Amino acid sequence: MKKFSSVRAPLAAIGALTLVAIGLAPAAADVLNGTFDDTKDPWWTTGNLTDTVSVETGALCATVPAGTSNPWDAIVGQDGLDLPAGDYVFQFDASASNGSATVVGLVQFPVDPWTQLANVTEPLSDQMETYSTSFTVAEDVTGLQTAFQVGGASEAWTFCVDNVSVAPAGVEQVINGGFDDDLTGWTHYGFVEGTARVEDGVFCATVPAGTTNPWDVAIYQDLSLVAGDYAFSFDAAAAGPVRAIVQQEGGAYASYGEIAAGNDAGWTHYSTSHQASEDPVDPRLGFQVGGASQSWELCLDNVSYLGGVSVEPYEPDTGPRVRVNQVGYLTHGPKEATLVTDSDTALEWELRNAADAVVASGDTSPLGVDDSAGLSVHGIDFSSVTAEGQYTLVADGETSYAFEIGTAAYEDLRTDALNYFYLARSGIDIEADTVGEEYARAAGHVSSPSDGVANQGDLDVPCQNAADAAAVYTDAYGWEGCDYTLDVVGGWYDAGDHGKYVVNGGIATAQLLGTFERTKTAPSADPDALADGTLDVPESSNGVLDVLDEARWELEFMTSMVVPEGAQFEGLVHHKVHDDGWTGLPLLPANDPQVRELHRPSTAATLNLSATAAQGARLFAPYDADFAADLLATARSTWEAALGTPDLYAPAADGADGGGPYDDDDVTDEFYWAAAELFLTTGEQQFEDFLLDSPVHEADSFDVGGFSWDALDAIAKMNLATVPNDFADRDTVTDQVVTGANGILAVQQAQEFGLALPDDGFVWGSNASVLNNQVVLGTAFDLTGDAAYARAVVESMDYLLGRNALNWSYVTDYGDVTSQNQHSRWFAHQVNAELPNPPAGSVAGGPNADVGTWDPTISSLYPSTDCAPQRCYVDHIQSWATNEITVNWNSALSWVASWMADRDQGTTEVAPCEVTYTVHGSWPGAFISQIWITNTSQQAWDDWSLTWANPADDSVSLQAWSAQWKQEGAFVTAAAMPWNGTVRAGDKVTIGFVGSSGTLSDAPPEQFWVNGAPCTAG
Repeated sequence: MKKFSSVRAPLAAIGALTLVAIGLAPAAADVLNGTFDDTKDPWWTTGNLTDTVSVETGALCATVPAGTSNPWDAIVGQDGLDLPAGDYVFQFDASASNGSATVVGLVQFPVDPWTQLANVTEPLSDQMETYSTSFTVAEDVTGLQTAFQVGGASEAWTFCVDNVSVAPAGVEQVINGGFDDDLTGWTHYGFVEGTARVEDGVFCATVPAGTTNPWDVAIYQDLSLVAGDYAFSFDAAAAGPVRAIVQQEGGAYASYGEIAAGNDAGWTHYSTSHQASEDPVDPRLGFQVGGASQSWELCLDNVSYLGGVSVEPYEPDTGPRVRVNQVGYLTHGPKEATLVTDSDTALEWELRNAADAVVASGDTSPLGVDDSAGLSVHGIDFSSVTAEGQYTLVADGETSYAFEIGTAAYEDLRTDALNYFYLARSGIDIEADTVGEEYARAAGHVSSPSDGVANQGDLDVPCQNAADAAAVYTDAYGWEGCDYTLDVVGGWYDAGDHGKYVVNGGIATAQLLGTFERTKTAPSADPDALADGTLDVPESSNGVLDVLDEARWELEFMTSMVVPEGAQFEGLVHHKVHDDGWTGLPLLPANDPQVRELHRPSTAATLNLSATAAQGARLFAPYDADFAADLLATARSTWEAALGTPDLYAPAADGADGGGPYDDDDVTDEFYWAAAELFLTTGEQQFEDFLLDSPVHEADSFDVGGFSWDALDAIAKMNLATVPNDFADRDTVTDQVVTGANGILAVQQAQEFGLALPDDGFVWGSNASVLNNQVVLGTAFDLTGDAAYARAVVESMDYLLGRNALNWSYVTDYGDVTSQNQHSRWFAHQVNAELPNPPAGSVAGGPNADVGTWDPTISSLYPSTDCAPQRCYVDHIQSWATNEITVNWNSALSWVASWMADRDQGTTEVAPCEVTYTVHGSWPGAFISQIWITNTSQQAWDDWSLTWANPADDSVSLQAWSAQWKQEGAFVTAAAMPWNGTVRAGDKVTIGFVGSSGTLSDAPPEQFWVNGAPCTAG
């Protein structure tokens, strides 16, 4: 065993040290060079010992002179020991050459009155023996002294000491952690042959170049652990990445302590502590060191996993008590902040610009205790400030993070949130030319099991093995398995694993399609914002809008999941495809070695495809008519299949072996959603009749906890309200949307931190619940123009970007302190420095107070499950319960970010125009329309340009008059002629055209823009 200088990782921020199941107190508090392997430094002695001190055979020895009076007349000591509060053991080995002299071993304060924390006063033998004592530190202390007083003897003698330590009390779980007994207790594999060795009590080995995964090269030993508190520490000299982990061997690979170490050829001490709330299952302590492109040398020593330690309660670092939107505020939008304070009276606040000059001030509004945060808070409203620039907010002696008024960040967030999806693609190389070297990776899951390569899918995927199927499908349907395989290459990886799920892909696809469809229907929308060429996708500039290209990637995968003719459940859609068994992380998709399996079809998955294919059909029609026709055919066939088998549910039991269950035993909402999309696309009576007869039609579809992948009637009703159509009960549905938004608005206005979520809404994916409620509020604003809904959307974004209990932005790289370590097998920088963090614009799942769904990481931080709901979050890669990323959460962010960007700076705009669009007649395949454009502004127009988007596949023919006509995809532009460009205030101009009505619903457009400004409908 050797001892080396201790360098403790910074613990102020959880992301500074890679831990699973962490406590922020250091796990070991040790003296430096307590084993005296090379030198006595940093130990000192009194002058009467200096000339005789030597370090030989790993011990410090000194000759104590005769004739001293007191123990403290001759001392060997060391200063600078820092101890967090807790229980400790002071231990050392010592001997006296005369076999009788007394040593006084101390841990004490080095100044008068020399308060002692630990005292070992013992006569020594002439052989090295171990001495120890336990002691408790009530609160954190720094600068302690470790000393051995050896004066007071009448005759000279030689004092020797070794293995001096001050460490947390507990039971060591590691065998031979100091490698004093060669490799006893340890197993290793993967190192360069012949290089694994123990020299002078240190393990060293050469890590080969070119391995793929961290676990391809490792040294480990199996442990036997029970629930309790543990401290994990070791010393390492490692030129490459080290993943030091105690985890379940097999199964879910649950982690019981993890440290990201290495990339430092010098010796470094690493430590952490954690709490295991339940008995760990098959725990293995290992150092995984594979995955580097270059060969490097690893050395390890002093490995310890100490049980029975005292772990300080976790307290997150929340920064300044003034909580703001860390990105910024719209110039003319609401500007709210929250002050955390125990004061029950109003306090002064100041708004300071970049030059630190006070530009506004006022008094806070005491709001009492926010139950979801467990904090006493005040509100600060500085909405009256509209000067653009950089600012900070000061109150109660605290200064907020800097923010911007007049931020344009939402334009970037619109594209960043959407760019996430290309990086989540399966079955395609992620090209460096498109996303940069950092995020480039090889295609995942493009092979067949018969290819003999490590990655076994998704080219030729079989159905779930018979044993697993029999265990989970216990309903009346059962499952015979199947004798076919499917090519399901493509689609998006759902979350942090390599699974692909039709139901979660369904809502994500719908929201991407809806983000685009809103640009056709919402007054505030920017029709050019999502034009071809705006996203980082390989299809960019192909003549199709990039957001549609991205949605197509998932639609084609979902279509490939249809059960073939002649098989059991033909025409239905397989619920999911994923690995047979969980994999660990990090793991690039191309390196996943597991067998891939199709899981039993479900009615829910079938209706998800039907709905999204129907929506896609009308949106793709102006850009790719053949693909649109295929989508509509798929939407119809899967609709019929679902009607034929309306109750084939995915069981919860099918969620414990490599993928989540996404179980849902109520698909009335999916039926309603699919019927709505089919009606909007075709206009056919059968789908309208189904909607009117559905029990969902009159039900409340807008729970204040937010809609989700298993509650989709809200999306159906928002589309029925906003997409042009002639649904017989459209007004009623519109009223339902607005009424639902009112309920959410009431919740938002009552929340001290201004978020659109009730106190009991902090569950798995709570941030997505906030975002989906913002979608409802934003839709209500689009329908009514009521600024209260817009304000609620904006203030909820404040919450997501930092105005919250943790002072944390949950969107990567948007703010001062943001989520960086979301649960992912390939955005896994926290556990492999060669991999990236999630990209900018990735939203984390967020606080989760539903303790029944917690992972070991968040459970270890709050073993008493006592975190206030808003505070039940940690930015750690192993906290899937609070820090997951998923496509359906980023799709909600995409919609909201696009809405925020379209909101511009929150200016209230008076429509300068009114447009009346009249269809005067129609015949098979064609119609004739006249349009009146009225200048309702106070000034004359010198020129004008009218824009609208057709809802489906209508188009303007060559027979058009009184304007310069152009159609690109869905969007039509009619620009003034030289003779009718001038329109005085109050006057109007008329134009017209003969149109082709295509094959889909021919509902006329309802939203128009003149010179980029929205018009009212006449």
